[in-house]
Amino acid sequence: MTTFEDISKEIDANTDLFIGRLREAVEIPSVSADVAHRKEVVRMINWTRSLMEQLGVLCELKPNGTQTLHDGTELELPPILFGQLGNDPNKKTLLVYGHLDVQPAEKSDGWNTEPFQLVEKDGKLFGRGSTDDKGPVLAWINAIETMQKLNVTIPVNLKFVFEGMEESGSEGLDECLKANRDFLKGVDFTCISDNYWLGRTKPCLTYGLRGVSYYTVEVSGVAQDLHSGVYGGTIYEPMNDLVWIMSQLTELDGKIKIPGLDKLVAPVTEEEKKNYEGIDFNHEEFRNDVKAHKLTRDTKHEVLMNRWRFPALSLHGIEGAFSGPGAKTVIPSKVIGKFSIRTVPNMEPKDVDVLVLKYLNDLWQQRGSPNKFRPIALQGGRCWVANHDHPNFEAGKRAIKKVFGVDPDLTREGGSIPVTLTFQELTGQNVMLLPIGSCNDMAHSQNEKIDVINYINGTKVLAAYLLELA
Repeated sequence: MTTFEDISKEIDANTDLFIGRLREAVEIPSVSADVAHRKEVVRMINWTRSLMEQLGVLCELKPNGTQTLHDGTELELPPILFGQLGNDPNKKTLLVYGHLDVQPAEKSDGWNTEPFQLVEKDGKLFGRGSTDDKGPVLAWINAIETMQKLNVTIPVNLKFVFEGMEESGSEGLDECLKANRDFLKGVDFTCISDNYWLGRTKPCLTYGLRGVSYYTVEVSGVAQDLHSGVYGGTIYEPMNDLVWIMSQLTELDGKIKIPGLDKLVAPVTEEEKKNYEGIDFNHEEFRNDVKAHKLTRDTKHEVLMNRWRFPALSLHGIEGAFSGPGAKTVIPSKVIGKFSIRTVPNMEPKDVDVLVLKYLNDLWQQRGSPNKFRPIALQGGRCWVANHDHPNFEAGKRAIKKVFGVDPDLTREGGSIPVTLTFQELTGQNVMLLPIGSCNDMAHSQNEKIDVINYINGTKVLAAYLLELA
């Protein structure tokens, strides 16, 4: 009789094969944000489809509509890959979600290696998408392939949704899922592996994510960019107005200055506070990982709550301003500032929008500039919290204990994966995040990587989880 130990040994024996598979995936530059690379996103989706069909997964590419670009042109969005393995009415059904697109990356951004070549060094696999999210997607395929090879019956039906626009806001995904509700019928659990351990050594399961509300602030003053030597000192410069506005959004320690926003936040309960006490997290290591001079909070639980449980406002950039190297003495005619607020339970996007826009307009009145001002609530996604006292999470806990010998921490995340809430609402069932990557994988950043041990042991965890779901 095949045991989990046999599955584990077989996964170890195929380490080189699985790394080679990830190498192929990383070499496809599926950057969804770059229109010129959209064909590579489609290639990545078809490459994955081919792998899945070799395992007997019934695959279908669902059309995902079109996208209107800034210049008004319409572009067809990459299709969404739906798959199904097994249709036994006596079995439970697991839905697996992942994404096949990646963030932009160039060697000149500060990478030590070519971002679209997988480079193995010191037990780490460097390459764009290695941990976000190609490695985890392939770990599912590796786990299923191993179980089939050993003639191990997968005790649940499997459904898959793999998209190619996650790094660009999952454009079209919600509409596609709603149009294909029948595919989601009968789903008993959902599992997503698109986040990371809290630390470097202890696994975790994640039951909450912050939402995100995004804003732009446009200030325009003159018909075109002007020479500062000719016009400086004679006009009200839009950039000066915008920088002042954006400087009024937070205090030095990150506290948000928008009146009334804190009153939207759900109160922290005593039971919640206790959950933070036992979590394995070293905030000094966290600080050192990003080489920060100082954190905004001084204790473990305060740092964690500021990452997960409380809202945060971040400035992201100024469109229309000069940002290249060297000196350029231009006065921009129009500038657009960009910022977002990570939202938490009880903060509905529409309520946040009302408070933010009122505050921005009040600031503008206070500024007294004759320039034109236009604040815009661009988009808003709600936060997600799941019940972690659920058989889905219990199966995840047992799987992790089987592979790593420890109980996982139960964590929340500061980032946003809007589809978690969509799956929870459309299926009416529990959603769990089961990360396999480490906290220092540098997703979205230079030198993104996944450790070989995380990739291989993560494959084992997913196999164990499939067995434990039964």
